[in-house]
Amino acid sequence: MGWLEREYLFKNRNISKLVWLFSRNLQSYSLYVKKAGKGIETETFGVDQVGKFWRLGFCHNKIVDQCEKLQLQSAGITKYMAEVLPRKNQNAATMASGAREVVIQRLGLVRTVCESEEQRLLEQVHAEEERAHQSILTQRSHWAEALEKLGTLRTKLVAMITELDDHSLIQSEREIFERTEEAEGILDPQESEKLNFNQKCVRSPLLTQLWASAVLCCLSGTEDIRVDERTISPFLQLSEDRKTLTFNPKKSKAYTDGPERFDHWPNALASTSFQGGLHAWTVNVENSCAYKVGVSSSQLPRKGSGSDTRLGYNAFSWVISRYDQEFRFLHCGQHQPLALLRCPDRIGVLLDLAAGELLFYEPTSGALLCSHHAQFEGPIFPVFAVADQNISIVQ
Repeated sequence: MGWLEREYLFKNRNISKLVWLFSRNLQSYSLYVKKAGKGIETETFGVDQVGKFWRLGFCHNKIVDQCEKLQLQSAGITKYMAEVLPRKNQNAATMASGAREVVIQRLGLVRTVCESEEQRLLEQVHAEEERAHQSILTQRSHWAEALEKLGTLRTKLVAMITELDDHSLIQSEREIFERTEEAEGILDPQESEKLNFNQKCVRSPLLTQLWASAVLCCLSGTEDIRVDERTISPFLQLSEDRKTLTFNPKKSKAYTDGPERFDHWPNALASTSFQGGLHAWTVNVENSCAYKVGVSSSQLPRKGSGSDTRLGYNAFSWVISRYDQEFRFLHCGQHQPLALLRCPDRIGVLLDLAAGELLFYEPTSGALLCSHHAQFEGPIFPVFAVADQNISIVQ
């Protein structure tokens, strides 16, 4: 006869071990009981009692298993608190100390470089000021001498007219001619750049980069620029929010013509204009291989296919241009090639009207793409052109 064995542990009881032995035909039930401090005894129970013992044993074992799990969990938490958290705390302190040193070292280096650049530029300003003053002094001395010579010649000529008789005056004709020729040899003053202070002496890529970064950090946000729908070319479509321009090679007939609208080149002006101050905005250009982004004055002509209406080919517009893989800065028909390492997805524009400076930069990296100095006569408008896919103004 085969036997099945079940074993249960009862803690906090005088019964330490019970072993059920029962036959497969379930006709007899015997319980071998090992009591604490005693030998094995055998007792016989009815079916109901057996079921009760069975459920009781199952319940007790389940509780014991759960207690063991809780004990293991508690041990793990205790170990975590005793070993891991102190180690993490120490690591955090070490990392913070290292990070603090990096910040101090880097800003110290930046400060040193800035101080050195400041000293260099101030010395250049002083040297340029001295040069301009020296040129002015030289000119002053030259023209003072010329005035003295002219005064002497005039005095002699007046004396000849007033003191000589007609016969003597005729005999002095040659002398008069020579003195007149001498006076004519003294030319009139001409405007010279050498007499002006050269602002280029303070131009520094490092200073421009640091200044642009500082300005962008200080600005509360980029301008809320939107396109003026009255200006868009018939070859462009404008989104409902007036921020996306899409090129359409088929000329649209939906637009009514007006004095503000460009009728040939795919250009558009913003509805916002600036008279002074600092201004910044960003344009998403990742979808286009042919576009222009920049600024223009209100004097930019709108009609016709000539260079006077083409962005960057006149005195009224300043733009960065992309055509395929070529990037250039355009103004007044002058092309300045830009050697970019990669095609930017976005182009930021920073305009400082007070300083007369226009910057184009990559917002993601902060890299300066191009800078230009000019005396902008307001109002100045953000301007756009696209001849492939679309570009969007980013808020």
